[in-house]
Amino acid sequence: MPSPLETDPRFWIVGEALASYAADANDPPVPDDDTLQAAVALILRGGEHLDLLLIKRARSERDPWSGHMALPGGRRDPGDPSLLDTAVREAREETGIDLGSNGSHLGRLDEVVPRSVRLPKLLIAPFVFGVRADIEARVASREVDAVHWVTLEQLRAPETGGEVDIPLPGGTRTFPCYRVAGEIVWGLTHRILSQFLERYPDSELRRLRGNG
Repeated sequence: MPSPLETDPRFWIVGEALASYAADANDPPVPDDDTLQAAVALILRGGEHLDLLLIKRARSERDPWSGHMALPGGRRDPGDPSLLDTAVREAREETGIDLGSNGSHLGRLDEVVPRSVRLPKLLIAPFVFGVRADIEARVASREVDAVHWVTLEQLRAPETGGEVDIPLPGGTRTFPCYRVAGEIVWGLTHRILSQFLERYPDSELRRLRGNG
């Protein structure tokens, strides 16, 4: 079966936009301190519109991101040859999508780190993948409460963006957010998605659709 890169020119555009962005597209350097490594998968699905996969994390006292909207991902296991492998493994374990067999790796974004001292000391690498229009996601782990596909057009829509007040131990703070699927996307996931939308050449997408 043809790969997504062979059937959808939009994935080529995404890959080209990311090609010169990260010199080490597969595996960022290992931190020289006690920072742990993690990876997330930004999965794009072809079709009339490009869909992006989000998960809602299950509520758990052990999870610092309990109940949050997020991207599939998690910490690097000792057996993971690279952070790219971490992203592929976590996506399969959490959503049932086998990116190794059904996805194309398009590139990666800059690493992000939590800004709160209350969160684990992590360096998180976001990897971008394309999958065919017939690929479905499911809740495949007890760590996941729900899965949602959201179009990139919806994420870009002015009415989707906004701000949200989050109660924290030190007092309520206001954060930028997206409102999708009846949920609030903020924090690390908002930062990663905003970074991607800044890099994704929306003008090229409109040209391909004959609107540019």
